[in-house]
Amino acid sequence: MLLTAVVVVIVVAVVFDYTNGFHDAANAIATSVATRALSPRVALVMAALMNLVGAFLGTAVASTVGSGIIAAPQGMPGLAVVLAALIGAIVWNLITWWFGLPSSSSHALIGGLVGAALASAGTVKWGGVLDKVIIPMVLSPVVGFLLAGAVMIVLLWIFKDSRPTRTARGFRIAQTVSAAAMALGHGLQDAQKTMGVIVLALVVGGFHQGSEVPWWVVLVSAGALSLGTYAGGWRIMRTLGRRIIDLDPPRGFAAELTASSILYTTAFVFAAPISTTQTITSSILGVGATKRLSAVRWGVGGNIAVAWVLTLPAAALCAALAYWALHPLVT
Repeated sequence: MLLTAVVVVIVVAVVFDYTNGFHDAANAIATSVATRALSPRVALVMAALMNLVGAFLGTAVASTVGSGIIAAPQGMPGLAVVLAALIGAIVWNLITWWFGLPSSSSHALIGGLVGAALASAGTVKWGGVLDKVIIPMVLSPVVGFLLAGAVMIVLLWIFKDSRPTRTARGFRIAQTVSAAAMALGHGLQDAQKTMGVIVLALVVGGFHQGSEVPWWVVLVSAGALSLGTYAGGWRIMRTLGRRIIDLDPPRGFAAELTASSILYTTAFVFAAPISTTQTITSSILGVGATKRLSAVRWGVGGNIAVAWVLTLPAAALCAALAYWALHPLVT
């Protein structure tokens, strides 16, 4: 019975990972597609492959998600908490995908963990939530906006005397590299979150000890994220690539360079599970503001900000409802 429950949780975790892939595919490739640096299909193949590679680059973020957010009870009650958290995250991902809002799959999962833990009267490690989630959630968009704007200003100064058509052509080529770096960072960050949840399920089920990630968990998480990415996220891609600002290749390059740098820094240095969605969106807003403030469609940005703010509590509520529905089955 316990083994069956663990398998069910792992299957649902893989489904979440897949929805994460198609929900967040736009993070890596929307700017490159919008500037015509890459065709949509080529961009998706590249993003899927780089997501796969990125997932093998580290497990520090997985340890944070698996052991630094909640303390789940052993056995069936703990598995119900993890399953409810995943259901809450999947539901919120699908809602925001349907409306084309680039919300955070990472924060949906963490909100789900917190909501399910609270519903079960379990333990939430609020210090870890504050240090690893809330503070990075607030700081990463601010840093992305300011740093992307600064990078764009430097690029404008360096290429101020260049011919626009030649500059655009060069940056389209450069964007193939920056888009690949962005996809690699997405795989590094987001696949690890699913790894952490699977390890948590194995631990509470009694089939694993510690926070070390087994090789097969890495492989499964990487594969599901990569397949989900290849499935695409066209609704969100339109929002990021066209509705916020009309991007040109230099601005697309600056946004991707900035966002990927932040993803690597937070993963390798701070082991913080930040949102790739927030990071790239704020970077796009930052490069857009250097053109002129009116060039940015701030109303669209405001709608995205609302989705960001709602994600943690909304996913927590969905997970709490899921736990209350599951609870009679495990008692």
